[in-house]
Amino acid sequence: MSRLHDMGGRFGDGPVVPEPADGPVFAEEWHARALAVTLAAGSLGLWTLDASRHSRERLLPADYAVFSYYEKWISALCNMLVEHDVVSRTELRSGAAAQKPSPLQDRRLAPEKVSRVLSSGGPTEREGGVDVRFAVGAAVRTRLGQNQNVNGGHSRLPAYAAGKSGRILRCYGAHVFPDANAHGMGEAPEPLYCVAFAASTLWAHAENPDDEVMLDLWQSYLDPM
Repeated sequence: MSRLHDMGGRFGDGPVVPEPADGPVFAEEWHARALAVTLAAGSLGLWTLDASRHSRERLLPADYAVFSYYEKWISALCNMLVEHDVVSRTELRSGAAAQKPSPLQDRRLAPEKVSRVLSSGGPTEREGGVDVRFAVGAAVRTRLGQNQNVNGGHSRLPAYAAGKSGRILRCYGAHVFPDANAHGMGEAPEPLYCVAFAASTLWAHAENPDDEVMLDLWQSYLDPM
């Protein structure tokens, strides 16, 4: 069963209204601070990017449905900070930090380090891992869009593409497997593929049936045809 965030192909959520191309990067001043504090907290090394994504997916559906983009970010961050004993619920409610020094102080993202850390990004390609199973042009079928190891866990296979047939366009090499990395199970790198699906395969009434949809999918999501 997919969570509320997995919205591709769903009906009843209203139109998608794009923001103007010339609009501000941050609609409100606090949005910039929400992004900054989330990135700064990530530098503590207590969780992975995949775990951070999963924390947003785990928000209560009633909250997720009404929260803005950065409300989701800051709410999920608060949950992770409490779960990892970085701050307490009392500190969050009061807005006042405990007086005791934190052992995490040495890991803080100092201002002079920000530019270098952000420009270096977070590469996910790894050497080794699982052997490549599929060649370019191979016909494949996706499995059910669920984490095979953790019930209700993180997965990058969208529900609308689960159980669908496609073909391999490219192999990117071995990359960190999000389904494992989000749950403290290690990086478990495995081959990542670009898979092409006919629009008519994914959608019962495709606007342009001859179109193709390209998805980057890990080997564990795929079976041979």
